[in-house]
Amino acid sequence: MEKILVVEDSPMVMKILRHVLSQSDQIKPVYAVTFDEARKQLAQHRFVAALVDLSLPDAPNGEVVDFVLQQGIPCVVLTGSFDEQKREQLLAKGVADYVTKEGRYSYQYALGVIHRLIKNRKIKVLVVDDSDTQRAIAVNLLKLYMFDVLQAKDGMQAIKLLLEHPDIKLLITDYNMPRMGGVELVQNIRVKYEKTDLIIIGLSTEGEASLSAKFIKAGANDFLRKPFNHEEFHCRISHNIEFLELIETIKDSVSRDVLTGTYTRSYFFSQGETVLLSAREKGSPVAAAIIELEDFSSVNSEYGHEAADLLLKYVGKKFVRSFGRFIVARGGSKEFFVLMPGLNNEKARAFVDEVRQMLGRESVSIGSHSLSLSFSAGVSNCVNGSMDGLMGACVECLNRAKEAGGDLVFGDDE
Repeated sequence: MEKILVVEDSPMVMKILRHVLSQSDQIKPVYAVTFDEARKQLAQHRFVAALVDLSLPDAPNGEVVDFVLQQGIPCVVLTGSFDEQKREQLLAKGVADYVTKEGRYSYQYALGVIHRLIKNRKIKVLVVDDSDTQRAIAVNLLKLYMFDVLQAKDGMQAIKLLLEHPDIKLLITDYNMPRMGGVELVQNIRVKYEKTDLIIIGLSTEGEASLSAKFIKAGANDFLRKPFNHEEFHCRISHNIEFLELIETIKDSVSRDVLTGTYTRSYFFSQGETVLLSAREKGSPVAAAIIELEDFSSVNSEYGHEAADLLLKYVGKKFVRSFGRFIVARGGSKEFFVLMPGLNNEKARAFVDEVRQMLGRESVSIGSHSLSLSFSAGVSNCVNGSMDGLMGACVECLNRAKEAGGDLVFGDDE
């Protein structure tokens, strides 16, 4: 969970904020009611963002906002009143957003902005514009929202950066640029990237009314006419990113085993082939493991299917957490597969054995019974050109571990 600073002097507003923020499992709020308290909290903790009241008894003119921004912390401002002059002042300061204290939805909105800021840190955005000034405006706004931002001066440079950074999720491009303009760039990108893989937003100061249609028909997701204001830019970006995240969530859920939350066997093998190909090109190691739960059949026969399902859910959750940076899948009724790119056999075997020991110290309660957990595993780096060959070598290691008495992890060298 990420720490955020919350500064508010009104007891009623603070009560609402505590209730709304307690519903989030992504943040850990640290509260202050005065500017002095806020300074002390900032000295003691590291915050990813701040939700700050504009006017405090010991800081009536927004001094706390200025101080938070000076620390390089994204700031969402709470204000009791709103007018155009105040809006201009807040945006000029560099706040991420502002919220008027008008009802529960306002605080829910503020929480949504905080969540968005936290998620944005992992999202890479490419801004393409030949104008240094216009490009800087978009880049600064994106950095204000904590995006990881790359820049290009024309379409040719943009394509080069896309190839170097395949994890770019959003591209914002101007229309009129040298070498390759915006529409031509979109057309070239859509040969490889679908709309659900890469969001593209077109920009232009040109007066031609049909420009938005040109961009959309070429494959852009959206279009903005320059100059755009702070809020419009933020909303368009957020809505498009949320659309992409929704599609990714749907795709991920289809690839997940319903019972355990791990990936499906088919997803494991399809992704595995891609991982193997990449590893061969880079000359890096890839390890795989087959984990087989012990005494699972007896649990099924003695306690029933519901008890067995409960055990699988528990183990699946543990494996997803333990092997979080790798691909873990359910391979069969009592088997799990793990693919670990970057690990040699010694490190992979030690890692899997560490998980085995951790699981062995735990138990699952089923009714009045407490079931201990154990598994045997085979780990291999024998890549013989395919996932089938790699997993076949894991089976051989697993069989040796079971023949040696079980509750063991064997690798290629044993």
